[in-house]
Amino acid sequence: MSDHEPLTPLEQAASRPLRPMPALIFASRWLQLPLYLGLIVAQGVYVVLFIQELLHLVPILWDPNALTHTAQAMGMQSVSKETVVMLLVLSLIDVVMISNLLIMVIIGGYETFVSRLDLQGHPDQPEWLSHVNANILKVKLATAIIGISSIHLLKTFISAEAISDKTMLWQTIIHVAFIVSAVSIAWIDRLLSHVGSPKAKH
Repeated sequence: MSDHEPLTPLEQAASRPLRPMPALIFASRWLQLPLYLGLIVAQGVYVVLFIQELLHLVPILWDPNALTHTAQAMGMQSVSKETVVMLLVLSLIDVVMISNLLIMVIIGGYETFVSRLDLQGHPDQPEWLSHVNANILKVKLATAIIGISSIHLLKTFISAEAISDKTMLWQTIIHVAFIVSAVSIAWIDRLLSHVGSPKAKH
């Protein structure tokens, strides 16, 4: 008589090798790996872009020529140090928020659709990763896109003198569309969560 306890049906199923076709289909998820590696490269590009924007910002503090050149590059008619600095800072924030969006897509997408990262108990594990799934990831991405769109819209209104009214109108409409989409995604996710909860089945 064996000292080992019998395997449960779930453990027995997990120990059985997959048939060739299901194994091939399941392994196809690794085709997404180059996509996530490409996003890591894009993250590096944004780091370089952040440094470039920072190098444009710092000389403005003491160099009037740098202030004039930067204002002209932005298409601003009037040169105001406060306005130029504010726009550059908003550009830095914009880069950081897009970088955060990339991190959510890389880590959350890989964990959800490719393979587990096995970060349980790691001191640097992101708080949101412990309960991430496809629906939560969509809501977080939609929220991040709204934040990025808000920064762009704020930059547009600050430099309104160099932008046409039609462009400002369309940017506002697109921003509102992002908000409506995010609210709809969150509402649908909440509705599906409520339908799938044990209380809803009684």
